[in-house]
Amino acid sequence: MCLCGEHDSGYRYIKEAETRGAIAIIADRIIDSNVPVILSHNPRRKMAEYAKRIYSFPDDKMYMIGVTGTNGKTTVTHLLRDIFCASDKKTALIGTNGCYLNHFLSDESFTTSTTPEAPELWSILKNMNELGAKTAVMEVSSHALSLDRVYGMDFDISVFTNLTKDHMDFHKNMENYYKTKEQLFEMSKKCVINTDDEYGKRLYAKYKKKSISVGFNNADITASDISYTSDGVDFIINDEGKYKVSLHIPGKFSVYNALCAYAAAKVAGINKTLICDALSKTSGVKGRAETVDVGKDFKVIIDYAHTPDGLENIIKAIRENCLGKIITLFGCGGNRDESKRYEMGEISGKLSDFTVITSDNPRFENPVKILKDIEKGISRITNNYIVIQNRFDAIGYAVKIAKKGDIVLLAGKGHEDYIIENDKKVHFDEREAIRYWIEQLN
Repeated sequence: MCLCGEHDSGYRYIKEAETRGAIAIIADRIIDSNVPVILSHNPRRKMAEYAKRIYSFPDDKMYMIGVTGTNGKTTVTHLLRDIFCASDKKTALIGTNGCYLNHFLSDESFTTSTTPEAPELWSILKNMNELGAKTAVMEVSSHALSLDRVYGMDFDISVFTNLTKDHMDFHKNMENYYKTKEQLFEMSKKCVINTDDEYGKRLYAKYKKKSISVGFNNADITASDISYTSDGVDFIINDEGKYKVSLHIPGKFSVYNALCAYAAAKVAGINKTLICDALSKTSGVKGRAETVDVGKDFKVIIDYAHTPDGLENIIKAIRENCLGKIITLFGCGGNRDESKRYEMGEISGKLSDFTVITSDNPRFENPVKILKDIEKGISRITNNYIVIQNRFDAIGYAVKIAKKGDIVLLAGKGHEDYIIENDKKVHFDEREAIRYWIEQLN
């Protein structure tokens, strides 16, 4: 498959592919080759079509649920997996944190993409189905939709969580971003949409006949009597009756995630009471508002927040039960949307008591420039910050200054156990760094 990417082109590897046994080349232009050439105006779509056929149409044999949105995809898919497992339905989960069969991480697990390329995706679905999975829950990223990774897939349910500023380096503007996300709902039999989100309202208006809306007000399924606790949130789901949920994930955004999972599970035919029991028993998701046990009189929380909206949500969530100060540590990825750096600096400056600006996957970009971009945003708000480029040292600083009742928030890495520098992944697990620095305090 001659695919053209951001940094490389498949056309460079035609002769090598022939040497290694390729029996045909699929390309979007006439090329010189010793094997048959199949011309296609869209090789990516052709690749998805072939992969689906080669792996025997597993989406016809499984109940397919796709979850999209800027934030919340991982949590919603994990909540759905827990609900289906509680109802004794063997379930495949595919997303940012890896590939699971029920609660077991598969050897096929991937970490490079939220949604893998079509050949890998169809292969995983086929293997999971052969292992007994009758349900597949997967995150569907805007990149996956734009690059036709899920082209031709038949979804029984699609879920929309929210849409906020992200990936502007790729989509260029919010309208393009929205239109890309919308493709998933064209591909789905039923839709669950958060209509408290402005883009959700727009989506619901177009697909109302096959959609269920969720939100705090004026939706088909709503939440009320919300009470934030030290380790999560209690609330009532209103759906032709009242159903209590005690979710062990903090924050208002967690209620939205739970509503989306509840609605999708209901559409799939799961008993309402069973759904709420499963939500109340879930232990949360690695790297999403994850509390690390440090044995001290302050807390350390790891979260994947890497967008302005995500950072604002998690800081506001932990503020609800913070007895002391919030110390936020974060950075921004290199070779990604530069415009959000200033905004995230502003947000942390306004909402945190102290900020540690540090590195986060600089890739091929100068990490010092990234730090300065963030600093421009925070410096106009407050002087309560420090810049420490080395993330390991930055974590040490944040832990050392924490006092009784404080919460140290490490944002941006979440589940990741690496830092990307240039084109190499360097092992880095924040949990290991935390343990090291806590030991130094003892």
